[in-house]
Amino acid sequence: MLMTVIGKASAASSYGELAGVRVLITGLSPTCGVDLARAFADHRGRLVVHAAASTPENDVLATLLAETASEIKLFTDAYADSDGAVRFAQTAAQVFGGLDAIINLIPITSADLANRTSVGEVEDLVAQKLNLPLLMARIVANRMRVMLNEGLVLNVMTMPAAQTASEAALAGVARTALAAMTRGEAETWGRHGIRVNAIGPSAATPEAGACLASEPDIAALALYLASKCGRTLTGHIFDAAGIAARRC
Repeated sequence: MLMTVIGKASAASSYGELAGVRVLITGLSPTCGVDLARAFADHRGRLVVHAAASTPENDVLATLLAETASEIKLFTDAYADSDGAVRFAQTAAQVFGGLDAIINLIPITSADLANRTSVGEVEDLVAQKLNLPLLMARIVANRMRVMLNEGLVLNVMTMPAAQTASEAALAGVARTALAAMTRGEAETWGRHGIRVNAIGPSAATPEAGACLASEPDIAALALYLASKCGRTLTGHIFDAAGIAARRC
């Protein structure tokens, strides 16, 4: 399905209609989401970026993005609870007078998975990881609805590549939970022209060729989904195989 959606030359794709697109990217770090943020910056997007902390590396990253983005606003205040996430989403939605897309980067690391061996434990982890991104996405989507603005919600969850059958099963649990949430949110917001899609962990290896196997692959798909080409796609989950093991 992936190659059907974005074509064989996706990495080189250019979407002129994305010039000035207003995009909120959460969870950005020097090791997660750089290619995706640069892809929207290179399309002259107007970026609202949230990083977990104020660090020299994040400052350098913001400077890099500012070289090609039409505008950029960087937030580095951490939000640890629902109230903080709501306040941030409300602020982000007003920076450029509204948003056309929100992209939540949600890496699940080996440390997160340590000592979690049961289905229930992984489901709890996924729910915990999705809680605040889901809340912020709903705030942004509601703002889009009020402004009569069609838009995109994209949640990008990655995990290390599965090396054993049990690890593959855990990846499958995470993907199933993400898919269920994606379908539910797509149904809720679809009547307002707001598309909800996700990129989730796969039990397949990158060598299998059926999955997104690098961050440039994720960036290419995100551009496609945000463009007019992706306006008929909602409720879909695309597989990413082991990207968090290298760079999410």
